[in-house]
Amino acid sequence: MDKEQEKRIVKRFFAKRIQDRVIFELSSEKKRVEALNRLCHNYGKTLLPEYMIEIPTPNSDYQEIATLLKKHGAPNHCYVISWNEEIDGKTLFLNEALKKVVGFGMPSIVSCIEGSLAYFEAEQEVGSPSRFLLKR
Repeated sequence: MDKEQEKRIVKRFFAKRIQDRVIFELSSEKKRVEALNRLCHNYGKTLLPEYMIEIPTPNSDYQEIATLLKKHGAPNHCYVISWNEEIDGKTLFLNEALKKVVGFGMPSIVSCIEGSLAYFEAEQEVGSPSRFLLKR
């Protein structure tokens, strides 16, 4: 895990009132799940809504999401914060990360340009999950 990169992601996209707590939770092996849980039902209060751009449906093709991110300047590599333990805290190729995130059913943030561009997929509740570009 890259704690410094995660700290910068939190400082740019998370609500100020919980930033310090989320940074602490992400840095703790025992508490990390609590930070990820904040991205489930309450992501609208956890993330800064002014930087969330909803991706209109149909939006379940990871390759189309990769194309959209690349149009906004995303490089080939990204950093992932995710409920998916296989990819959480890792730097991956963008397509590889999105293939594992899109449709996983639990929240993930794929950071493309640190603090400026990311992809967020919410928890799947009813129907397909909400999907957003996080852009500053």
